[in-house]
Formats: sequence, C-alpha cells, structure tokens
Amino acid sequence: MQIASVGVSKLCFLFSLAFCGLLLLLIPALQPQPRQGDLPQPRPHVRPTWEVASATGLNGTSAGQGRSAATTFSRNGDRGPGSGTDHHQSPEGGSSLLGGKGGGLTGSRSWDPLELKDIFIAVKTTRKYHKSRLELLFQTWVSQAKEQTYIFTDGEDKELRRRAGANIINTNCSAAHTRQALCCKMSVEYDKFIESQKKWFCHVDDDNYVILPSLLRLLSSYHHSQDVYLGRPSLDHPIEAAERVKSDGSVSVKFWFATGGAGFCISRGLALKMSPWASLGNFISTAEKIRLPDDCTVGYIIEALLEVTLTHTHLFHSHLENLQKLPTDTVLQQVSLSYGGFENRRNVVSIGGGFSLAEDPSRFKTVHCLLYPDTHWCPRTNHHQKN
Repeated sequence: MQIASVGVSKLCFLFSLAFCGLLLLLIPALQPQPRQGDLPQPRPHVRPTWEVASATGLNGTSAGQGRSAATTFSRNGDRGPGSGTDHHQSPEGGSSLLGGKGGGLTGSRSWDPLELKDIFIAVKTTRKYHKSRLELLFQTWVSQAKEQTYIFTDGEDKELRRRAGANIINTNCSAAHTRQALCCKMSVEYDKFIESQKKWFCHVDDDNYVILPSLLRLLSSYHHSQDVYLGRPSLDHPIEAAERVKSDGSVSVKFWFATGGAGFCISRGLALKMSPWASLGNFISTAEKIRLPDDCTVGYIIEALLEVTLTHTHLFHSHLENLQKLPTDTVLQQVSLSYGGFENRRNVVSIGGGFSLAEDPSRFKTVHCLLYPDTHWCPRTNHHQKN
C-alpha cells in the first residue's frame, strides 16, 4: 500500500511538471496581439531639402536691398549666372550637390523654413584684435545680424561692451593662442549655444565675413533635428589620433574635422548628442585626452565618438587657402570669406567694386556693398574696380 502511494505521488509530480511546461508554451499564444500603434516606430527621416528659400528675413530686409546677391534656382535645378558645382560625399557615400569651387547650391528639394533668429553665430577672437578685426566685422556683416552674433573673447572691453551688450562673452580663458586656450573658448561657445535654444550653431573666426543669405540657404537644406555637421577640412585626408576616450590610447582613430578658420555649422540635434563629451567643461577634458585643438576635438566627438560624417562643403573659406583662385562671379554665393594677414596681404578674394585694394585690403567692404548697396558708407556711384 505504501509503495502504491509513492508511485501515485511520482505520477502526480510528473503530471504537474508536464502541465506547467504546457502552460509556458501556451502563454505567448494566449496573449492579445499588439496593435500597430503599440509597436516601436522607426525614427522619421526628414529628407534634406534643396529647394532654396528666398534671401529675406535679414533684419526685415532682403539681401542686397533690391540687388540680388544670390543665384536663382528653378524646380528642375537650373541656375542663373553662377559657378560650377562640386560633388561632395554624403554620409551614405553617395554624392550631393552642395556647391564647390564656385559655391552655389543646386538641385531641387523641399526646404525647412529658417530665419536668421534661428542661428547662433559664434565669433572667436582675442582682446588684441578687438580694434583691428572686430571693428571691420561690426561695420560690415555683423551689422546685419546683431542679435544673432555672439563675440567670444578673453578680456573686458568697455567700448565693445557698450556696442554689443550681452552678446559679448568674456570667456576668462587665456589670451594665448594655445590648444588649451582655444578649447576653453570653444567649451564656452558650446554651452552658450545649448542655453540659447537656437536651431543651429555656427562658429567662425574674427577674420571671416559671413554671407548671411548664403548661410540661410545652406542650412535651410537640412533640418535642425538631423545630425548635420557642415564645414571644410583644411587637410585632404582624415586626421589620426590615439583613442584615449574609448580605450587606453593603444589604438588610433581616424576622422575628418572642419577647420575653425573657415567656419562650420552643427545642427541642434547633433549638438545635444555631443553633450557627454562637450557640456559643462567636458569639452576641455575630452580635448586634453586626445591632445588636439578645438576644431579637431569637435570633429573627434562627432565623427569618432558619435559616428556622424562631416558633410564637406567648399562654401566656407579660410586664410589658409589661395583666395584669389575663387571665381569672381561666385564670391557672393559663398558662406564665409577670409583674407590674408600681415604675412600675406594679397591673399584676398578677387572682386571689383567701389573700393580700391588700398582702401579695402580685406575686400570685406566691397563684398558688403555689393550685398547691401544702401549701406550709408557705401559709394553711391556705379560700382567699378579701382586700380
């Protein structure tokens, strides 16, 4: 009798195990099917746009105030007078028509409406250039974007403060042109942009002229929520550095970076992703780990850490290139211009106008008067080149 009881107990135990296993198999089938709306949806992809916005919205006026400074575009991609195009590599490895030697945007795409107030333009300078460089910028392009332009410097200047108010930011960084000082300023630029809630961050130097209508057109080709890093490399190959953020430096990493001397732009969506390595002083520590200057560190964070590809564009220009090679009829279609310093005074864009080279050695005044001919100090006569 006792043996029979034990046998029944074993059978009950085995039956219980089988029943539990059956339940486990049936549970997924008994659950209700999720509705389509409950499924995780892919992130919507906003197609970059090529249809060009008009050059209005600059302080309530149109660029050139009656004189068109930009190429006109039709839906089939035909352009008015302008320059050739340049195929640059897109993140997918294909080519996109962004403008090249001569600049100019081509193609036809729907565009994201953008106003100048959506852009945060950071100008990096140092106290010794407040008079010689900033005076020219305030006289020219900054006068058309006072509210959107922020000057990042390293010393107090009462006259500059009176002129620009809260848009002058004393970074309290060193005035030395060292890697540490440059990264210190870039760190402050980044934090101020994040605070601003603006859609685009654009960095330029104090020897750049920003052609605002062209900048608006370029950025309108993208959406600020996309991962967009726009600029011009100063090298013809990626830079290589020891990887000391993800590893111990025993391996190296290659990446492109946009030179700060020509200027570059970053979308807000991408800038927010940079935060772990860039915000609240982290930019400085990141730069110290890889031992590279500010613009290289920006490229490292974006390309090496976030794996977002730099979009190469020839619309940005620095004093490091031969500016005289830029075709004259394309100058006004660029995004940024520059000029040679004391070491190369003749390295300027070739463009005629109401000022001689002696009167306007940087050619910034000439460019400005072609864009904004109603500026009070521009010559009232027909523009012609003086020898």
